[in-house]
Amino acid sequence: MAVSSHASFTTSLINCYLSCKDLDSARKLFENYPSSRPPTLIWNFMVRAYSKINNSQESIFLFSQMLASSSLPDKYTFTYVITSCSHQISLHHGEIIHGLVVKNGFDSDLFVGNAVIYMYGVFARMEDARKTFDEMPERDVFTWTGLLSGYAKGGEVGKACELFGEMPMRNEVSWTVMISGFVGCERSIEALKYFHDMLYQGKVKPNEATLVSILSACAHLGALDQGKWIHEYIDVIGFPFSNNIRTALIDMYAKCGRIDRANQVFIGISKRDVFNYTAMITGLAIHGLGKDAIQVFSQMLMENVMPNDITILGLLKGCSHSGLVQEGSSIFFSMESSWGVVPRIEHYGCYVDLLGRAGYLERAFELVKSMPIRPDVVIWMALLSACRIHRDSKLGEQIVRHVELLDDSGNSAGKVLLSNLNASLGKWERVAELRHSISDKRNKSNPGQSWIEVNGVVHEFRVDDQLHPQIAQIREKLTEVLKQARLGGYIASTSQVSFDLSEEDKEQAVAYHSEKLAVTFGLTSTEPGTSIRIVKNLRTCDDCHSALKAISTVYKRELIVRDRSRFHTFREGMCSCNDYW
Repeated sequence: MAVSSHASFTTSLINCYLSCKDLDSARKLFENYPSSRPPTLIWNFMVRAYSKINNSQESIFLFSQMLASSSLPDKYTFTYVITSCSHQISLHHGEIIHGLVVKNGFDSDLFVGNAVIYMYGVFARMEDARKTFDEMPERDVFTWTGLLSGYAKGGEVGKACELFGEMPMRNEVSWTVMISGFVGCERSIEALKYFHDMLYQGKVKPNEATLVSILSACAHLGALDQGKWIHEYIDVIGFPFSNNIRTALIDMYAKCGRIDRANQVFIGISKRDVFNYTAMITGLAIHGLGKDAIQVFSQMLMENVMPNDITILGLLKGCSHSGLVQEGSSIFFSMESSWGVVPRIEHYGCYVDLLGRAGYLERAFELVKSMPIRPDVVIWMALLSACRIHRDSKLGEQIVRHVELLDDSGNSAGKVLLSNLNASLGKWERVAELRHSISDKRNKSNPGQSWIEVNGVVHEFRVDDQLHPQIAQIREKLTEVLKQARLGGYIASTSQVSFDLSEEDKEQAVAYHSEKLAVTFGLTSTEPGTSIRIVKNLRTCDDCHSALKAISTVYKRELIVRDRSRFHTFREGMCSCNDYW
């Protein structure tokens, strides 16, 4: 139209379109700008617009066109285009543009420097980020937080803590970076400490990201009391219950053993999204409620909410923990055609686990060999674990060879499993051979750890723990607890002790597993009749499973244990898993 020939009007119109998020119309006007050399302001509008929608390629393309047209970038141009570089899969363009920043004399600008620090942090180039930080003549809270974020996301939590302590000012983003950094490194106890420090200081309020992160920390630890308090805190301060927070609450309650409370939160959501459904389905799955998970999935489809890959993963886990082979097979083989979810290696791993747990070892083995994706160590280990459960050492030997071909890191977990399997069959010569080969390698297997929350404080125990301040009393009490458990029918299960020892020595070897120590601490630290909740990082062993069933009877306690893959609720000598785990 004729009026568009006026540059000032066109500039205003482009800005108006961008404000209305009509990028296509703005781009058309930009391409037909009345002047052959649009002003820097217009270039900035367009570069920023594409940066906001994470279309970094178009932002960088426009920036290169700007340079070719002899238009001069300013500090805003560089800030926007460097931010776009943070969304790239490669640092290449970012390094080039940083060079132009220095060449054009904008390296001392606060906003440009902040963008450069953040970009280097995204690509884990912390030496460059730190160098930029150190050379900046002026810094604000975003400068500090940008560097802090790089350290935290890169797992350098020690450096992040040091920097956080030096910060002259902190905002809610700074605190959130620290809290989420601890959660990402599975240092959830420290995340809780920082969250309470933030509230105690009272200078900043948590934002949505803070609350989601801290609820995730509670979920990881199984810290139900802390999680409930945070739920109440959100309600009291009037913070909006967004779908993200509701999803985090569902996840927290489910992982803390209160699937009923998770369901209450779920039911209270008027318009559920895929993340709400996925959290609920996954929660039901880890509680061994596979049929309920399938029902929720059916409801999800009826409400026209399409599942994602994590939803299907949760469903398959639910089927695996419930022994629903037919249902799981149907979901696995129709996931791509029905819902457009292409099976990833994690889905194959879940399905292999489902078949293996149910005893279909050969079928699982054939599936692994025919996979279109190269099976990884995790899949072979899942199948090897099934061989241990079903005492098939012949197939186990074949699988260990596959594990060793794939894993050259020195991890001997496969041979440990095979050793345990042979020990359960009394094949001590083979156990000795495996143990000898294991000793020649650096064993990187994780030690057993358990956590229990008592009066809002999370206590950690390791296998054969010597570090807890009350460990002497706990070990003495455990001797009494196991004695009472034997009167209640407990017989130590020592078949997986991988050494040819006397039966008494074998019983001693399994006596001080982390969950037994945690449960004993719970018995001495909580009121009679109350439930005891434990979280463990590994699969619950046969002996602990048997012991906890007896302890639940003798002490008339409900024992709720979340191990690496699912929940076990021990009540009156029975377990919710029906001995299928």
